[in-house]
Amino acid sequence: MATIVRGKNLEITPALKDHVEKQEKKVTKYFDNEVNVQALLSVEKDRKVAEITLKVDGVVLRGVEGNDDMYAAIDLVYDKLVRQIHKYKTRIARRMKKGTFNAALIEGPAVPEEPFEVARVKKFAARPMDVEEAILQMNLVGHDFFVFLNSKTDTISVVYKRKHGKYGLIEPEY
Repeated sequence: MATIVRGKNLEITPALKDHVEKQEKKVTKYFDNEVNVQALLSVEKDRKVAEITLKVDGVVLRGVEGNDDMYAAIDLVYDKLVRQIHKYKTRIARRMKKGTFNAALIEGPAVPEEPFEVARVKKFAARPMDVEEAILQMNLVGHDFFVFLNSKTDTISVVYKRKHGKYGLIEPEY
C-alpha cells in the first residue's frame, strides 16, 4: 500500500499522517489489491480541508471535505469514500478485475444501477491550439471548461477553471 500525505499551507505532523493511515483502513478493506492513497491536507482561511484520492486497478475514488478541525475533516472524507463505495459497488465491481473487490464486505443490498441519460450530444471541430489559446477561447464562450486538440502533444485535452481562479489542464496518459 502506497500512502502519500502532503500539506498545503500546513505542516504534516506525524500525528496527522498516522490519523490518515489509520482511517484509510475504512476503505482499503474493500479491496484485495494494492490501494494507492494520496492525501492533500490544506488550510484555507479558517477552514481545514482534507482531499483523499484512492487509486486501485484503474478505478479512482476521490473525496473532499472541510471542517474547523483537520482530524474531523479526515474522518468525514473517509466516511464519504465509504458511502461512494457502497453506492457504486456494482459498477466498481464490474470494472475491477474478477476477485479483487470484496463486495461481500459491504452490508446491505446493492444499489440498483440506473442508466445514465444523455440529455444532449454536442459535436465540434477540434482545431489544434496551444493551452493559452484554449483558455482564451474558454473565457470567450463563458464556460468552466474547454475541450481542444493540443498542438504541442497532438492529443485531445481539457482546460478548466479551478475554484481559486487559476486554471487546470487535463491530458490523457498513455
